[in-house]
Amino acid sequence: METDALAELIAKKHACLVQLRDMGRRQLELIDAGDMTALLDVLAVKQRSLWKLQQAERALDPFRDQDPERRHWRTPEDRRRCAEQLRECEALLSEIVSQEKCSEGVLMRRRDEAATRLQGAHLAGQARGAYTAHRLGKASQLDLLSDS
Repeated sequence: METDALAELIAKKHACLVQLRDMGRRQLELIDAGDMTALLDVLAVKQRSLWKLQQAERALDPFRDQDPERRHWRTPEDRRRCAEQLRECEALLSEIVSQEKCSEGVLMRRRDEAATRLQGAHLAGQARGAYTAHRLGKASQLDLLSDS
């Protein structure tokens, strides 16, 4: 039955979105902890999940132009369950988008903090270099004009 295929595709989409939401939570934890190595691993897995989600979305394309009222379901419960799962998909997608915005904000803040620390270290190095050069310059000078 065509609606069985639709329900299966929506279930796949739902599973991908749950996985993406969970990885988004882990992603934010790793960003907060500053663990960029583990973060890159999570992002690699996340990319594969996004690819699976795209496949499910493409497979759903033929159903988008259909009138939902004309679909024939095995039972009203099957229809209700599929509709509920689709509503959950929308909520999950909204949560994922929110997570991504939050992660992006935290990453940008960390990047700016790192840039500030690097700039401070660079300025400290320049000051240390200037001070050292100034001290070395004085130590190697011989005052030939003094009266003693």
